Amino acid sequence: MGAALAVTASELQHLLSETKFTRGYGFQLHSIGDGECTLHVPFREDLERPGGVVSGQVYMAAADVAMWLAIMTKRGKDDPSVTVAMQTSFIRSARREDLRCSAKLLKLGKRLIHGVAACATLDGTLLTHHTITYMRPDEAAAE
Repeated sequence: MGAALAVTASELQHLLSETKFTRGYGFQLHSIGDGECTLHVPFREDLERPGGVVSGQVYMAAADVAMWLAIMTKRGKDDPSVTVAMQTSFIRSARREDLRCSAKLLKLGKRLIHGVAACATLDGTLLTHHTITYMRPDEAAAE
């Protein structure tokens, strides 16, 4: 049997709905696991680039938020970790369609947290790949 998660799905969905910087994207929690999170990213016309493609900021925000929530599955919803680095590779464009973005922790260190995320179409076509590093400010301040 797997480890108990430090948060519930309903707590994370509430956070998505109520936090100002996530609310504007309309992200919905698709699933969570131990150190993992997948978001449903609904298409929104106001986040479309000229030329009819989903804006790059949508992928990057989804990857960052999915990682933030994945960390919470291990550390709880009050964890103060913040993004310190993100490397994004844009592989393919989405056009007027919903997406999924999944994040997975690779290493949960004392100070740094490393992970990967990927956004894909609902049928699984890879759109972006991200490597993300978070820092735990409370640990950094103590060192």
